[in-house]
Amino acid sequence: MTPSDSVRTLERDLREIFGGRLQSLLTYGATPDAGAHGGGHSHHRDLIRTMAIAETLTPDDLRAVARRATRWHDAGLAAPILLAAHEFEDSLDAFPLEFGAILAEHTVIAGTNPFNGAKVDPADVRRACEVQARSHLLHLRQGYVEAHDNGNAIAVLIVDSAAAFAGLLESFARLQGVEAHDAGAVARYVERTIQAPERSVADVLALTHVAEISSAEAIRIFPGYLDAVDRLVKFIDTWSAA
Repeated sequence: MTPSDSVRTLERDLREIFGGRLQSLLTYGATPDAGAHGGGHSHHRDLIRTMAIAETLTPDDLRAVARRATRWHDAGLAAPILLAAHEFEDSLDAFPLEFGAILAEHTVIAGTNPFNGAKVDPADVRRACEVQARSHLLHLRQGYVEAHDNGNAIAVLIVDSAAAFAGLLESFARLQGVEAHDAGAVARYVERTIQAPERSVADVLALTHVAEISSAEAIRIFPGYLDAVDRLVKFIDTWSAA
């Protein structure tokens, strides 16, 4: 089943569940290759992401959706984000990073485009980005203390946090109005912008799909990593829209 076939199957299923209450169905983010699916073994990042908006959303609707979730997953689809119409209108300021990402890259499959005329307030993005950055900084500090200065434990901390760091940098790039599709370009941009040591960002981004690194490599990377996140927090704290 191709990505387009699986999305159309999702549309049919949702129309069976919601009927005329289904207002919008869209995909968002990059669409993975068709060969990435099959057999029920896809990683979540390889699944097609969707969002559906219905006029109303009831417990019976959720039960009906839940019964189909495994089939959708096996077809290469992540479970759709489900929103009632009134919830979408009230969520842009509550989830500016999430909806900002969807707004930036989405395709309407059925119904109306819920983002027509919508925009995310940069001040909301800045606040959410600051929360994300400060949380990451605290996580690294606490993780280092709990590692007891052990290189192997620090290696686990770095590798396990690399994907979250990549997400943080995507949020930062969005705040700055910069395209975030190329990890190397994003790393160089962030290092220049926050005046972080060379490779302090790039070395961590390179680990997002790595299972493990050596103790020696972890000890080399961690100080620059921690410094870069600290600089990022300070930059975002004083950021203002031009």
